[in-house]
Amino acid sequence: MYYQSGKKERRDPPHFMCSSYSKNPDTCISHYIGERTLTKLVLESMRRVFLNIQAFEKEFVRKQLESYDADKKKELTAKRRELEKAKKRIAEIDKLIQHIYEDNVKGKLSDERFETLSNTYEAEQKELKEKLPEMESYLEAETDKTVNLQKFVQKVKQITEPTELTGELVHEFIEKIVVSAAHYLDGKRYQIIDIYYNGVGIIKPLRPEDLEADYQRHLAEKQQQKKTA
Repeated sequence: MYYQSGKKERRDPPHFMCSSYSKNPDTCISHYIGERTLTKLVLESMRRVFLNIQAFEKEFVRKQLESYDADKKKELTAKRRELEKAKKRIAEIDKLIQHIYEDNVKGKLSDERFETLSNTYEAEQKELKEKLPEMESYLEAETDKTVNLQKFVQKVKQITEPTELTGELVHEFIEKIVVSAAHYLDGKRYQIIDIYYNGVGIIKPLRPEDLEADYQRHLAEKQQQKKTA
């Protein structure tokens, strides 16, 4: 999103405006979020996450890994297949370009047809090659979820509860923030904000029922230990 400082004469406060809409209105609708609102939401999220880690570290880690497992494994499998397919296609295009070059030299393919095919293949190959680093980086980061989560926890434990959202905190802990277009329900305005933390993605704070479940599990383990003692 683009940051706009606002205009005093219009009483327009600083805000972030959707960049996709200005570039391609067909893929997105115009939406924005106030700087003050976004700062407040991110700080609140960060404080909840930090408190969860500092007070309930074991349960926090277990819950994050639990929510990560099933769907994410399927997604990673699909991403790996997509990556291998892209690499295979890049190699195939090399052979196709070599083949049409030989046909052109032998007179089996006209110069015009050769140029058309060559440009098409090269454009496709270029697009695939540009996607590879992003795909590989994503797979590397997601595959190391457990390691990244532990590193994240250790970083959080080294600081106290944040009272303001500083540039240092954002740089250290926030990967990106996705702001969806607002919608209205019963006359009220709602807007989804997804905060991706560095190395671990979206974090779901613990709920009271999560803590109660952990407590009951702890009691059950103690009872089992007494029976086997």
